[in-house]
Amino acid sequence: MTDTALEPRAHARIAYLGPVSPHWEVYGDWGDRSVLEDFRARVLARLVLLPKDDPQFRRNRERVVRDAERERISIEWDLGIAEAEG
Repeated sequence: MTDTALEPRAHARIAYLGPVSPHWEVYGDWGDRSVLEDFRARVLARLVLLPKDDPQFRRNRERVVRDAERERISIEWDLGIAEAEG
């Protein structure tokens, strides 16, 4: 028997757009659109004016992660940093 309470209800990708404001965008990949739109509004309220190197970003990122966990939304961060090729 699987526990569906632990499965995510939606997935969002949070992307850093660059040094010119607005710095962030939230894309809903799948899931309930109303849940994703509410989540997007909360994320942008916390991040929209913060560049990724700002100390406040680190604190607000943790708040976004906790919000996603509470809402059962899986998230993916795209900070625009190329993966190290090895």
